[in-house]
Amino acid sequence: MSPSKKQKTENGHHHTNGENGLWELDEETLNSGAVGFTATQIFIKNPACVAYTYDDIIVMPGHISFGLNDVDISTKLTKEISLKVPFVSSPMDTVTESRMAIMMALQGGIGIIHSNFTVEDQAAEVRKVKRYKNGFITDPICLSPDGTVGDVMALKAKHGYSGIPITDNGEMGGKLMGIVSNRDITFIDDPKMKLKEIMTPREKLSVAKQGVELLEANEILKETKKGKLPVVNDSDELVALIARTDLLKNIEFSNASKDAVTKQLLVGAAIGTRPEDRDRAASLVEAGVDVIVVDSSQGDSVYQIEIVKHLKKTHSKLQVIAGNVVTPSQALHLIQAGADGLRVGMGIGSICTTQEVCAVGRAQASAVFHVAKFARKYGVPILADGGIKSTGHITKALALGASCVMMGSMLAGTDEAPGEYFYQDGVRLKRYRGMGSIEAMSKGSEKRYVWEDGNNTAIKVAQGVSGAVQDKGTLLRYIPYLIQGVRHGFQDGGVNSLTDANEKLYNGTLRFEIRSPAAQKEGGVHG
Repeated sequence: MSPSKKQKTENGHHHTNGENGLWELDEETLNSGAVGFTATQIFIKNPACVAYTYDDIIVMPGHISFGLNDVDISTKLTKEISLKVPFVSSPMDTVTESRMAIMMALQGGIGIIHSNFTVEDQAAEVRKVKRYKNGFITDPICLSPDGTVGDVMALKAKHGYSGIPITDNGEMGGKLMGIVSNRDITFIDDPKMKLKEIMTPREKLSVAKQGVELLEANEILKETKKGKLPVVNDSDELVALIARTDLLKNIEFSNASKDAVTKQLLVGAAIGTRPEDRDRAASLVEAGVDVIVVDSSQGDSVYQIEIVKHLKKTHSKLQVIAGNVVTPSQALHLIQAGADGLRVGMGIGSICTTQEVCAVGRAQASAVFHVAKFARKYGVPILADGGIKSTGHITKALALGASCVMMGSMLAGTDEAPGEYFYQDGVRLKRYRGMGSIEAMSKGSEKRYVWEDGNNTAIKVAQGVSGAVQDKGTLLRYIPYLIQGVRHGFQDGGVNSLTDANEKLYNGTLRFEIRSPAAQKEGGVHG
């Protein structure tokens, strides 16, 4: 008898002669609903014609035969781009610019830079990510010799540091003239005093040459006992800055999302569907962008199909994520156009009001399951966009077939998100707004919501609101927390990878149940 051959016990259970020898549940109990229901039973054999959100669904526990750190959450963002971590930051102007994109890539995910920039500025943000080298500050704030002590004090108050390189033109890339540190200004009472009078001049500075390795730079800082080390080229122009504090915090990011050839960090950027967005895409490709997200609230339009076809024809190596969609019929048209990935979600973000204003959309758990199941036939990964409020929601999205999750409010409020902190009722907050809010639309995001051949678009209908989110600290601590939360969820569900989750989702091994409102209340914090 082979080790894998099943035998039946007197109670109707099956067991094998394998290593664990564990019994398997009898068919009657398995089919009774006692261990939950398959995704097919919940989403397809759905006589009540109900759409479900993440909160409506709960994953049934599975057998644990592996350790927490054995859970593999690596995934596919698109047909050609793989990530170690299934997290993507949303292209919103209060979420993702270069700083967010850099940290997301270092942690194994990817950031999508928003399009509420001019073409030149958005391309510059992409270049910052592509030029990033761990431990090197490639865009330090600089001042000129004619700057004042007051300028340094203002920068210190805003950014929390005062080690400022002084260049001849006050900009990065200028000829290095000196550096001003906190000790240079501590006892200066005159805020109008020129920096050239107090700065440490170039001839007294220790510098590193362009091309220096991080370990070598670290040794120079140790020897000189300095806080900052300027990096200059052969023309003595400033090309980077290395800070002792950054080196002390520096860690190896083994999961970093990098290009296999250039070793540069991966980064994405959003564009719209208007004719001028073709030029924007060309500039982003020139800047080195790895993936473009065509950003529309409703992706099944002739405008998006045309631009997806254009991008795939004009930039054959570029990966394109299309959307947003919530049904297989929408997905089919974009897959036919050549999309390498799909963004799923419509009207379910925490600051999105599309479903309320336009009466169109779909509950996210149902949208993710149906589109993922359909797109799988074509090998197209899907990105669950919106509705994520906890690590539990991330786990549910991935368990329902998503390859990655895109997050806005979950990442807004972190140190790396754009904007400045403010206090309200003693709570530290950051601004957060929907790209369909009037404020964001006035900055350019109306192209995400308006399709109009003429010029009669003066009236803007808001599909989002503005608000604030609580301080979440740095992504250096926050992303590892999210990763561990997802691993715990997978382990409790008895799945050891996204591949395993997909197999068990579609063969019916992974089970779910619908929660009543009382069950949802019971599952959260309650009295």
